[in-house]
Amino acid sequence: MPTSKIVYLGDLRTEATHLQSSDAIITDAPVDNNGKGEAFSPTDLAATSLGSCAMTIMGIMAKREGIDFTGSEIEVTKIMSAEPPRKIAKVIVDFKMKTPEPLSDEVKAKYVRAAHTCPVSLSLHPEIEQVFNFEWR
Repeated sequence: MPTSKIVYLGDLRTEATHLQSSDAIITDAPVDNNGKGEAFSPTDLAATSLGSCAMTIMGIMAKREGIDFTGSEIEVTKIMSAEPPRKIAKVIVDFKMKTPEPLSDEVKAKYVRAAHTCPVSLSLHPEIEQVFNFEWR
């Protein structure tokens, strides 16, 4: 069964619909590639998926272990290559982890390892540099 349906809306814009939930997102080409930059670009989504996937994997582990990461935030910075071909060169993922109680260094390290082994991280091309920074509150 297909995962999503994408419709080209014209003017470098698409609408992607998740078929199981009917949730939809719009993509737009970035300003530096002939677009308006009014929505996530496809490469923005790829970079954002890395952060979302890492947090989801950590959340699955945390739920099993009775740790609450609610309110944690991630900022993702996507850097495109300066040389052709146009592609993502680097993704910086800054985690601001919020926990009700302090975690030991050993427990924190376990979650950092999990983030680095999320499915998106493992699926991205090895030439894409992935930088994960963690701040624990």
